[in-house]
Amino acid sequence: MAVLNESERQQVHRGLMRFWSKSHDVISLSKSELRTAIDDTDDWIDTNQASYVAALSAATQAALSPAQKTLLFCAVAAMRVSTNFAKRLVGEVD
Repeated sequence: MAVLNESERQQVHRGLMRFWSKSHDVISLSKSELRTAIDDTDDWIDTNQASYVAALSAATQAALSPAQKTLLFCAVAAMRVSTNFAKRLVGEVD
């Protein structure tokens, strides 16, 4: 998957700002610090993508498209937050 372009990074920034505002989570980052964190995260994903794919079994590597591998990663990360958070991403999780 490609690194996010400037517009996509701005979309993530606006989405996270809205999400945290609606959920009333207290975030002690300024808007510019959050944007830097988004940039850093996107860069880290790009740098470590090959390592992630290499960690998957050969069968998984062959069977899943790049987009499916990304969804797999996101679903596991979302479940680490909470079951409800994962449900928002993939629907029902039993």
